[in-house]
Amino acid sequence: LCEFEVGHAYRKSQMANAKFSYTMRKRKQPPPIVEAIAHWSAPTERKRRASRRDTLPDKRNVPDAKYYRYFTLEWYQILHDLFRMFRVIKKNITRKEVKEMKKKLLKLGSLVMVSALMMGCLGGCGKKKDDKLSGKITLAGSTSMEKVCEALMEGFMEKYPDITVTTEYTGSGAGLESLSSGSVDIGNSSRHLKDEEKGNGSVENVIALDGIAVITNKDNTVTDLTKDELVKIYTGEIKNWSELGGKDEAIVVIGRESGSGTRDAFEELMGVKDACNYAQELDSTGAVLAKVASISGAIGYVSFDVVDDTVTALKLDGVEPTEANIISGDYKLQRPFVMATKGEISEQNELVKAWFDYIKSDEGKEIIRSVGLIIPE
Repeated sequence: LCEFEVGHAYRKSQMANAKFSYTMRKRKQPPPIVEAIAHWSAPTERKRRASRRDTLPDKRNVPDAKYYRYFTLEWYQILHDLFRMFRVIKKNITRKEVKEMKKKLLKLGSLVMVSALMMGCLGGCGKKKDDKLSGKITLAGSTSMEKVCEALMEGFMEKYPDITVTTEYTGSGAGLESLSSGSVDIGNSSRHLKDEEKGNGSVENVIALDGIAVITNKDNTVTDLTKDELVKIYTGEIKNWSELGGKDEAIVVIGRESGSGTRDAFEELMGVKDACNYAQELDSTGAVLAKVASISGAIGYVSFDVVDDTVTALKLDGVEPTEANIISGDYKLQRPFVMATKGEISEQNELVKAWFDYIKSDEGKEIIRSVGLIIPE
């Protein structure tokens, strides 16, 4: 042995219940055993320890303590006798003492082997089954779910480096058709499944809710709109706030740029796809907030989670856009983000189960919230 590493092995295995303890002093690595033997057998040390050779040692009476690790009594006594055997090797030693030393050495060897076996068990058998998962998960569907899918994929593949996750953003309907045909494991949909889709064996798994708030300038006195009024504003039928009981002021319709997930969701939910009459189309949520806050007659839409006190979030059909109202379904300007499976999650393969376990974990929920979505109950 070049170094006596039993203590090091036990530390690595983190065995809190083992009858073992040690104290590491200033020296970072234990000395080679030959160095330890030489040190303990030095002539100056023989005289110092001659009177207490049979005394059970502890850290107070061990010379140059900073060079040693201290073990529990049983372990330390074995090492003590081992060093003593090497120290007296040049002296006369009885057969009885030799046999005793051999027994101690055999016991020491057994303990080392047990330590190694326990470390192997902890390092191999003790690993979670999930760590060994490998393979591929395929998803297809909603383009509006791209942001949350990409974030979840990144976190999941970092945790499971041997699993590859791929997603094709083909639209909700196409994704559910791919799921029904068996070409993908998961079909993404930004709407609830239709009865015929459920009839094909697809199961709706809602991972998040996307709430959209309609905002106006703080000076605007209109605080509540019906869905029909909102549709007429965005299609250009209503052009002045006075038509809604507000100031005699032109309505400035603000929207997001083409291709925006928020725009797609808003137009889809309101039934005004490609029919909106925008005064300005902006390329970010922050830009919409700033523009509405700076123009007294402006109206816009943003994700629910970014609304602040610089603008007013309108009620829709008398219902405020709050997380509680979105979760309960009372606030209608919302949609589910669905990851559908062919059959229940419990019937899926281990990879798909691991994917949904990750989504439901604290880490997965944090990712979903970070992209502005709401966790359903």
